[in-house]
Amino acid sequence: MSIWTRISEAIAALTSGEGLTAVFDRLRSEPIPERSIGFTIGVIALGAKMAKADGEVTRDEVAAFRRIFHIERSEEANAARVYNLARQDVAGFDAYARKIAALFNTEGQPLCADDRNLLVDILEGLFQIAMADGRYHPAEDAFLAEVARIFGLDERCFRVLRGRFVEGAPRDPFDVLGIPPNADLEAARKAWREAVKQSHPDRMIARGVPAEAVKLAERRLIAINAAWQEIQSRVAA
Repeated sequence: MSIWTRISEAIAALTSGEGLTAVFDRLRSEPIPERSIGFTIGVIALGAKMAKADGEVTRDEVAAFRRIFHIERSEEANAARVYNLARQDVAGFDAYARKIAALFNTEGQPLCADDRNLLVDILEGLFQIAMADGRYHPAEDAFLAEVARIFGLDERCFRVLRGRFVEGAPRDPFDVLGIPPNADLEAARKAWREAVKQSHPDRMIARGVPAEAVKLAERRLIAINAAWQEIQSRVAA
């Protein structure tokens, strides 16, 4: 059974009018929350809200979902159902963001590495949608910054993602690898290897990114390797 079919069934099981926030509540009440469903609904639901943040929903932004998710033609209706439900739902994006954060954060405890990385994966997908039309609107920046805050992701993490996707935004290679600016080459090498490991498709699937969306890793790996090369060049100089 595809992830789109499972998502459609999760929505269909709800009584009419409850909206996607109830889907998140149901997922969280499961003994073993379906992380891949949470990821997928999170990106689509928040993406649908964000697509209107700059005042218009463009074909490019809608098409961006196809670059994040591989959607078979037979599953297009299920994917569209999630998008349209989010777009029509009266719930605000902040309510969605809190529900998503709650899926991966038990009783306010500190996020484990996999849960934090999965929330970063969701935010990365949203950046791809924001940049699909080639522009980065101030309303989109405010939207994404607030989602990052609700997710419990710090300013450095947000800055790294913005630098990766937004032309002209500052890009610090030490930020990309999550190390201090005075880190030595061996520390940078260790951080680079760990970042590559965490971005491997198998690792992403293990933490909850569905197989349909692992191409998120492609752009991330380019940025990680570029950061490592820049740090090596600085040390060599």
